[in-house]
Amino acid sequence: MSHVDNPFLALAAPWIAELTPYVPGKPITELERELGIRDAVKLASNENPLGPGLKARAAIAAQLNELGRYPDGGGFELRRALAEFHNTSPAAITLGNGSNDVLDLIARTFLAPGVESVFSEYAFAVYAIAVQSVGATARIAPARDYGHDLNAMLALVNEKTRVLWIANPNNPTGTWLAAQPLKTFLGALPKTCVVVIDEAYTEYVSEPNFPNTTQWLETFPNLIVTRTFAKAHGLAALRVGYGISDPRLAEVLNRVRQPFNVNALAQTAAAAAINDREHVRASVELNRAGMQQVTAALTELGLAFIPSVGNFVTVDFKRPAAAINEALLHRGIIVRPLVNYGLPNHLRVSIGLETENALFISALTEVLAA
Repeated sequence: MSHVDNPFLALAAPWIAELTPYVPGKPITELERELGIRDAVKLASNENPLGPGLKARAAIAAQLNELGRYPDGGGFELRRALAEFHNTSPAAITLGNGSNDVLDLIARTFLAPGVESVFSEYAFAVYAIAVQSVGATARIAPARDYGHDLNAMLALVNEKTRVLWIANPNNPTGTWLAAQPLKTFLGALPKTCVVVIDEAYTEYVSEPNFPNTTQWLETFPNLIVTRTFAKAHGLAALRVGYGISDPRLAEVLNRVRQPFNVNALAQTAAAAAINDREHVRASVELNRAGMQQVTAALTELGLAFIPSVGNFVTVDFKRPAAAINEALLHRGIIVRPLVNYGLPNHLRVSIGLETENALFISALTEVLAA
């Protein structure tokens, strides 16, 4: 929208006026309303098709009579459960309305006009939005094989760099960084640069060299590791995530964090979900089988895709994918276009239930044949 169409843009800070907002995956209800169809399948937002586990559901039900009261503004019980799970102090935990909220907190705390922030090409779109929303300067390193090129990122770091962002695994490409190269990279960064390792999909990874960066916090006091309950734990609708860091770093973040930023249902559900190992195991196993189902079909169809360790796979159609996406929508299948990531030939597909994956494969086969 231009300044002519919206005169209030002229009143905003220049970096806000130039900001392109994040576009979430299309909801099922919107597609069905637009096209007059029913029983649509959404494979666009990397959600857990199993939803919450039994422990989280029971915790939510037990909390319903307390909805007239404000939540615990400090999240005592949830922070205690997370600290016990990660063998750390509750003072190391920063709660967020989803891990997105923690990312935004980090930007608002450490970035401002005149300083810089580094992230990778094809990295999670929220990094660019968070940086620009506070007027800082983004330095974008070119990707290598659709993933983070640590040498290229290091070359962009200077005395003005305040925050560096890494998604491991990366969304939307599903690529990942092994432990040793990442640890060496962190050791080469100045202590004046806060490093964010965004691990929203970490539960899905079974690679033997994948790092557990929460164990590196004493070595790297400038490190923040972010996690979410939206993926493997199946609590996307409740919006709850967290950061783990040196308590001194967390204390600074909590100066900016709004009170009651995590609602009571989210807190109680997450405190139950963090110890529901069985539900996470079932979610990971379902995803592993679904990934094999979808990638085998893509291979049979002769389509290229980026190998992924997340709960999604990005498909390269070698030509603009907009028409393919539109045809899938008319067949009731919602996937994610990646034009805003600079990947117009690609579509990202979340792994769903076996039946949902089969419907996607069938629809895609029809579209390609047509």
